[in-house]
Amino acid sequence: MSWRLPGPRALLWSVLDGHVPVAIPGPAPGPDRRETVMNVAARMLVSLLLVLLLVPTAFAQNLPKAATPEEVGLSTARLDVLRAALRDHVAQKHIAGAVGLIVRNGKIAYLDAVGMADIEAGTPMAPDTMFRIASMTKPITSLAAMMLYEEGRFLLSDPISRFLPEFKDPKVAVRSPGGSPFVPNYVLVPAKREITIKDLLTHTSGLSYQFWGRPYFADLYKKAGVADGLLQNPGTMADNVKKLAALPLTNQPGEAYEYGLNTDVLGRLVEVVSGMSLDRFFQRRIFEPLGMSDTYFFLPEEKISRLAAVYMTADGGGLRRLSEEPVTENEYTVYTTSLQYRGARTYFSGGAGLVSTAGDYARFCQMMLNGGALNGVRLVSRKTVELMRANQTGDLDMWLGGPGTGFGLGFAVIRDVGQSAQIGSPGTYYWGGFFSTDFWIDPQEKLVGILMTQTRPYGAANVLRQFRVLATSAIAD
Repeated sequence: MSWRLPGPRALLWSVLDGHVPVAIPGPAPGPDRRETVMNVAARMLVSLLLVLLLVPTAFAQNLPKAATPEEVGLSTARLDVLRAALRDHVAQKHIAGAVGLIVRNGKIAYLDAVGMADIEAGTPMAPDTMFRIASMTKPITSLAAMMLYEEGRFLLSDPISRFLPEFKDPKVAVRSPGGSPFVPNYVLVPAKREITIKDLLTHTSGLSYQFWGRPYFADLYKKAGVADGLLQNPGTMADNVKKLAALPLTNQPGEAYEYGLNTDVLGRLVEVVSGMSLDRFFQRRIFEPLGMSDTYFFLPEEKISRLAAVYMTADGGGLRRLSEEPVTENEYTVYTTSLQYRGARTYFSGGAGLVSTAGDYARFCQMMLNGGALNGVRLVSRKTVELMRANQTGDLDMWLGGPGTGFGLGFAVIRDVGQSAQIGSPGTYYWGGFFSTDFWIDPQEKLVGILMTQTRPYGAANVLRQFRVLATSAIAD
């Protein structure tokens, strides 16, 4: 027979229900004395447990809730359209389920959990369901770097080789005249300058990802064993960065936007500069101060059951659950859904590694919208947030975001609403994650939107885009 001690919450409810006998030293107890002693001891135990419970709960609570959407200038009727749309996506099996959250003027106006977190297990989505947020890790890593920037540890113009000497004197792979459009040849030339910290923050360093599938670079990354942060890795980020630094860049630093492992390298830089692992830095400097008690690189055992399953849209319609073993979508896109609870817990991917909830991520977004502070706790200054959300890439082709879009220090930024064909305001900044999660922050409207699903491929059936359209369309003031 196996047994385990009940957790504090379970023990609390057991005491309140009279299931835990309590006795204290004294004369031989009669029925009346035993009842009195039990009542006194139970109250003492309840008081102690409430202290233990309410301290973390005070930090884990959601943002304040609006009495009605109209209180913060949103339309209940239009949000009902949004609710119906999400349920329709579930009914049509575009997604298994989702958690949507909208905050305006610092108050939650919409929080909706629809569908299933795990169809096979019969587990419904809940507001506290946990999600693999993948590249939504990047803004948090970028904030960590900017916290060190504010401390005077470096300038954005500093070469990363100051802290990571393996990146000294990089080479760039350029097409040679003898190549064909289908099988191009490349030659290596010296970089015109070194990679800077700003290049990492803006994805203009020339570092790439294997899963983008540009054959020449993807083959190099694959042969070198460079990790994208989507598979179990027995090593460390320091190991991966050294492998990456030995490979050629896709472009001259600062001259082109190439979405890649920049933020993983940035995470390693945070480790070197701070003297802490990225996991420890996040917990001590960001998650604990903001009350993000459900955000981790690797899940505690007791929270694994809250992690949603991942589904792939199947050929011919419907959904197919992805196994916990490595999934191969193509030659270069390989990942696992069990990364956050299997294998070694030594590889902290600043670009793709976190698990979180809609509520936790809303606290991060609201802190950014507030100019760097939440509930009296300031992480960075307002001016630093303004720097982060300003377009930093000029007129470079931001092919991943499309026309009218630039890139700040960790986020895509809408520069021109007309060119971008995205509803919202100029200056809105946003990003998403590999498993179809999305967030945006509209400073002009004081609006935060978050949609969490666990679906491949990214953005299937335009669920994420439609959510943003319907959420923004609910503005009624």
